[in-house]
Amino acid sequence: MCGIIGIVGNHPVGQRLIHGLEKLEYRGYDSAGLATIYKGQIHRLRAEGKLINLKEKFLTTPLKGHNGIGHTRWATHGQPTELNAHPLANPRVALVHNGIIENYAELRKDLEAKGCVFESETDTEVVAHLIALYMDRELTPQEAVAKTLKKLKGAFALAILFTGYENLLIAARQGGSPLAIGFGGGEMYVGSDAIALASLTQKVCYLEDGDWAVLYPEGVTIFDKEDTPVDRPIEDSHLSENTVSKGIYDHFMLKEIYEQPHTIGATLSAFLNEGVLNLPSLPWESISRLTISACGTAYYAGLIAKYWFEKIARLSVEIDVASEFRYRNPPLPEKGLSLLISQSGETIDTLAALEYMKAQDQIVVSIVNVPGSSIARQSDTVLVAKAGPEIGVASTKSFTAQLTVLALLVLQASRNRGYLDESAFEEMAFGLRFLPALCEKAITQEDQIRAFAQTLSQARDVLFLGRGTNYPLALEGALKLKEISYIHAEAYAAGEMKHGPIALLDKNVPVVIVAPFDDLFEKTASNIQEVIARGAPVIVLTDNKGAQHLQALAANLLVLPITTSLTAPIVYAIPLQLLAYHTALLKGTDVDQPRNLAKSVTVE
Repeated sequence: MCGIIGIVGNHPVGQRLIHGLEKLEYRGYDSAGLATIYKGQIHRLRAEGKLINLKEKFLTTPLKGHNGIGHTRWATHGQPTELNAHPLANPRVALVHNGIIENYAELRKDLEAKGCVFESETDTEVVAHLIALYMDRELTPQEAVAKTLKKLKGAFALAILFTGYENLLIAARQGGSPLAIGFGGGEMYVGSDAIALASLTQKVCYLEDGDWAVLYPEGVTIFDKEDTPVDRPIEDSHLSENTVSKGIYDHFMLKEIYEQPHTIGATLSAFLNEGVLNLPSLPWESISRLTISACGTAYYAGLIAKYWFEKIARLSVEIDVASEFRYRNPPLPEKGLSLLISQSGETIDTLAALEYMKAQDQIVVSIVNVPGSSIARQSDTVLVAKAGPEIGVASTKSFTAQLTVLALLVLQASRNRGYLDESAFEEMAFGLRFLPALCEKAITQEDQIRAFAQTLSQARDVLFLGRGTNYPLALEGALKLKEISYIHAEAYAAGEMKHGPIALLDKNVPVVIVAPFDDLFEKTASNIQEVIARGAPVIVLTDNKGAQHLQALAANLLVLPITTSLTAPIVYAIPLQLLAYHTALLKGTDVDQPRNLAKSVTVE
């Protein structure tokens, strides 16, 4: 959530801070602001709403200075107003903050008793007052920040300017709010992620949990949570301006849907070479159960994998959403194998699940899309999906890349556990090589999907149905529609229709049914008949074989290529994404930045 950028150097920073915030819009936000130091004084601009409002203010009141910070805020404490927008400031400091200060109420009460006057409703303002209070006692900015950090509880990232210090910027990170430090010639940078810094530098390092950094134009000194100077490895981010360009597409989401044949192919190539798996060795033979935890779309990827692991590898799987997992305090088998899935690698609930798994002496494997992320660094084994940076808030290419990695893990587990002989393994591995071409064919159905979106766009409620792996895929389809069109959508296992949801059906409730011709097709076909008998509009995703059985029954058939048990969820995900996308277009919503949502969820 939220976005941070900071620059300390020898050239004007205002316009470049604006440009950096543009690269962070994908994270989700509802206000934005800038602060610079000029002639020793703090100067601020803030605006409610989209970044365009801040840019218009900047055109009439540009901020001067060679040292500054910028922020896009996603409201947690306090309404998304200009008064609560960051940077927050007092006569001593200006700062921006991602995350939550959990003990802010206690700190605020103490600070008000000392005479501090608060201007915002945010938890963040306590940090500014604490630092100012210490500086009033003649501590240096570094000393004041070090003392302040010891008093804060929660997960947060901070970037701080100081009145009278034109060549100083201090950044700090605790918990699940990432911060990258960028290195330039005569300048230093800080950003929520490397994407924000792509136009400034490709040389970055990442602060570890508890680190804080003192930045000057000439360089940086990083301290750990014990205030001991440390070195963090500098990496090449391999990012460019094109990373956050829509190119020929109207939206990042559409661009990323169209990229999926390439990103799936890249993921396959990374882990499957000439039919040989290139995966780290894992103790599949010795475990009795696999534990999976994730959030949102990544959770649905894990749920599909549960079906795969149990059916193909005969391995029992327990899966839970990460926000519930650790609070259940589940018993985990000794030296068990646990799997985490996260697009950003910074999801706070998934990080908490990782900590619980580690405390239970688990071998932790993670599937992430960001190799330098917190989850990646703390896992025993990391599998990096090759989706590339995903800018649209609604996950698309990350989901199918995660599923591709999971399919390969299933093949490895099945062979190692003795449930796939070499012939069967080679057949299934060979089938995966057709995935990019199958996904290309699915994308060519966009015109028909656009027509189906007309039906959904008129609805207030939509149901999604599926059986087997198509059930969690239906859950994902419903989530996509909710996220970007704001239409209420629910998904059910098709066999559950008679246990309640069928009462909702009438001519005003469209039903989307995922029904490839598989071993559960006949059962699903019966459910389709039940839905049609209630007068509900039906859209069926199937293949040529399924269409032959359904063409006399259902008018709205989307015919997709023939797939296998491993390829079907990946191929069928794409039309569900396009269906949500075109429905959202017809509703006139903000496809890439849907309301109230953020790309990287770093608060509970």
